[in-house]
Amino acid sequence: MQRCLKWVKYLPGLGVETTVLTVDPDQATYPVRDESLLREVPAEVRVIRTATLEPFGSYQKLTGRAVPHGGFANEGKPGFTQQVMRFVRGNLFIPDPRRGWNAYALAAVEKLLAQGEKFDAVLTSSPPHSTQLIGLALKKKHGLVWLADLRDPWTDIYYTKDLHRTAAAAWLDAHYEQQVLRAADAVLVTSPETERLFRRKLPDLAKGKIVVLPNGYDEADFQGQSAPPADCLRITHTGTITARYRIENLLRAVADCAAAYPTVPLRLRFVGQVDAGIREQVAAARLAEATEFLPFVPHDESVAYLLKSSALLMAIPDVALNKGILPGKIFEYLATRKPVLCVGPADSDADHILRATHTGQALPYDDYPLMRSTLEKLVQQWQQQPSLDLPANPAVARYSRQAQAARLAELVRASRAQPAG
Repeated sequence: MQRCLKWVKYLPGLGVETTVLTVDPDQATYPVRDESLLREVPAEVRVIRTATLEPFGSYQKLTGRAVPHGGFANEGKPGFTQQVMRFVRGNLFIPDPRRGWNAYALAAVEKLLAQGEKFDAVLTSSPPHSTQLIGLALKKKHGLVWLADLRDPWTDIYYTKDLHRTAAAAWLDAHYEQQVLRAADAVLVTSPETERLFRRKLPDLAKGKIVVLPNGYDEADFQGQSAPPADCLRITHTGTITARYRIENLLRAVADCAAAYPTVPLRLRFVGQVDAGIREQVAAARLAEATEFLPFVPHDESVAYLLKSSALLMAIPDVALNKGILPGKIFEYLATRKPVLCVGPADSDADHILRATHTGQALPYDDYPLMRSTLEKLVQQWQQQPSLDLPANPAVARYSRQAQAARLAELVRASRAQPAG
């Protein structure tokens, strides 16, 4: 939740008094946790933590698997038990299994309101999209100004097809989605393609109701010096990656470039969660000895690994509607001023950003020649100068977390100046 964390970090300095309502971490279950990020919450920000009720602990016991990303629809190959759990998740927990928090969250808000507290606006951020139902309930009961922040699509998210939903369950989920889009005073999305997706669903929504507010990077996280290695050309990926991201042709291009330029040590580094499919692809490309796999690390360490790289790798999953997928890492990659190898669809939102900032371009999944030629250019540049760092580009500054928080503060003030819709 870097997006909300950074808003909370910078909104008080912009004159927006902020209260955070969240889950008690001792009662919730997450794929990963980074306690170091708590240091970024300003002392003046009030944080209210509540109990919750969710099924993920039972899921772990039944399947023997860690809590997956995207609800129960994780990226691994599901066995029979996991298939059953996906069906249960898709049809009994709508929109998602985190809905058990809603009653506790609403009770906490009702208590604040009963004590006479007033809020100029309420912002709910998802996924999990069940969080939006909290905002919907508050809107209906109290008429509060409500900003619904949808970081991902809802019913069109790529793993929905893996949930084995019945027609009735799919209808209910779509009904919730439309209720939220219509009732919210403003809908925030992270990419232009997501805005277009929602507008196609509800073309009668008021002009300006959907606001594209991208993710970004925090300048404070990038105060360290860039330190690309002089003894190798190291390409780093941070975060989660699975076989669905289809980097096999890029790995082939790396292997072929390594063979064609034996005096240039090409190295790969993956920091974070890497599934077995990617490891198999690395081995198949005969890159095992040139590849390093590191586990999840705190955010500041992840940034340090980026700065100690020659170039950076990101990939967009090969799924429906992926032209609107903007991984949060793209903005942190921009902040490093490193060349970016982006495996994904051309003419996507990510492709447009990389081109506009002169950081790279999308490398379509099956375009091996483009991948090979792009890598060869980097190799040839490295032979002349081991640092491939790019010149500073003013176009990157618009994606700073400070700039995004300032835009959000403007939205809050604008909504405060108008009666709730």
